[in-house]
Order: sequence, then C-alpha cells, then structure tokens
Amino acid sequence: MLNRKEVAPAPSGMHNVLSTGTVLTGNLVTQDDIRIDGVIEGNIISQGKIIIGNNGHVSGDVECQNLDLLGKVSGNVLCEDTIILRVTANLIGDITTQIIEIEPGARFTGSCKMKS
Repeated sequence: MLNRKEVAPAPSGMHNVLSTGTVLTGNLVTQDDIRIDGVIEGNIISQGKIIIGNNGHVSGDVECQNLDLLGKVSGNVLCEDTIILRVTANLIGDITTQIIEIEPGARFTGSCKMKS
C-alpha cells in the first residue's frame, strides 16, 4: 500500500474572483491577485494586482501593487507600481503611484501624485 500525501496548491498560485452580480459590502484584504467584475462597497487592500473588469465597480479606497482598471472606482488609489486606466475606465478620486498609463477615452477626475 502506497502512502500518498496530498499537497495543497500554494496560495500565490490561486486567483481570486468577484464575479458579475456579486455585491460585497465591507473591506476586502488579500495577499494575492484579484479580478473584480462585481461591486464592492468598501476599501480594497491587495499585495498583488487588482483587475477591475468592465462591469466592476468599487466605492472605496484601493491599495495595491498594480491596478488594471476597465470599470469604475469612486475613491482614492494608492498603487506601489503601475496603474493602467483602460478606454472604459472611470476613476473619481486621487491617485498616488510610480507609473500611470491612461488610454484615450478613459475618464479620470482627481489629482495624481507620482512616487519616486
């Protein structure tokens, strides 16, 4: 008889998803990457990358390593590395980041402070 050990996948290999139609009221804290296609009414803190899809909407502050925004954020964003505002993005709030990319058509209302 063989003695087998089951190995759980490493947390860094997992992906978090908040799907369309889901509403989260409260703060979200994660160490991993996350994709948001639903609605979050609260703050997000992630040590990884956040992707907010076309249908995604966040009403609260966002703190992350990288942000790829296709949907809407109503709140301030603190990003350690890069923020990309895609053509469908709508951000209302202040940004602090090292690198920002804004595609033509993206909407941004607020101020931006570049970190060195």
